[in-house]
Amino acid sequence: MNTTAHVYRTGWKRALIETRVTLTSPSDLAGLVMPMLIAVAVLAFMRGVDIAGAPVSLGAMNMPSLIGMNVVFGGIVTMVSALVMDRVNGTLLRAKSMPGGMTGYLVGHLGSTAMFLSFTSLILLIVGVPLFDGLEFDSPDRWLLFLAVLVIGIVAVLPLGAVLGSLINSPKNMGLVMFPVTASVAISGIFYKITALPEWLQAVGQALPMYWMGLGMRQALLPDSMAAVEIGGEWRTFTMFAVLALWAVASMALAPRLLRRMSRRESGSAVATRRQQMQQQWG
Repeated sequence: MNTTAHVYRTGWKRALIETRVTLTSPSDLAGLVMPMLIAVAVLAFMRGVDIAGAPVSLGAMNMPSLIGMNVVFGGIVTMVSALVMDRVNGTLLRAKSMPGGMTGYLVGHLGSTAMFLSFTSLILLIVGVPLFDGLEFDSPDRWLLFLAVLVIGIVAVLPLGAVLGSLINSPKNMGLVMFPVTASVAISGIFYKITALPEWLQAVGQALPMYWMGLGMRQALLPDSMAAVEIGGEWRTFTMFAVLALWAVASMALAPRLLRRMSRRESGSAVATRRQQMQQQWG
């Protein structure tokens, strides 16, 4: 019990250190914040674009979806990138060599990524609410719904990112993750109504966490009347939480097994081979 507690404390300390380094490094902080602010600036140009019968502009309608996309896309890509690069530079091999090292390593990355996602979501919220007319965040029930969606989304996507990262053994294969994640943005209703897509694509989009995170954030921040433009003319709150919870349970069940299998395959020769391949690739 004491050993387990020590491992988790070590992982949490790692998460705090990684977060502090990122938030105090101008280059890292710029890389974290600038893409979001650029996306908000693009949406700002849509403030004057009205949707027939809707009480908010197209920009305001997409702002909550952008927060949801930030959680899913950022969570998955960050976890995958960390696992892939740490396999190349030997960090995973060093973690494997220490008692409880893999658990502490994973707790550290999960914790730091969760804090990054919470920070960036808060920035988007602070910028978006005063910028876009019609966003509603002035009551405790909306605050609680926003936090609940944010938490369930983070719990769902971070283990999923660990699952996908455990399957990628080289940075050159990152496209195998980036392409489907980017494709899920295209069919998730983030930038337009999902009902504009063919029914079979709507079904695919609704099977993925991206759509439900966007829906949950829209429910938390948009007027209740905006439910009319969603599938079935309602927010489907219970279904949203249920689908995200299913993703969380499934990914948390798979992640430890796949990570254990991945760690068993780590060796000094495997790390050396990856480094050599990267040197050849980059000249």
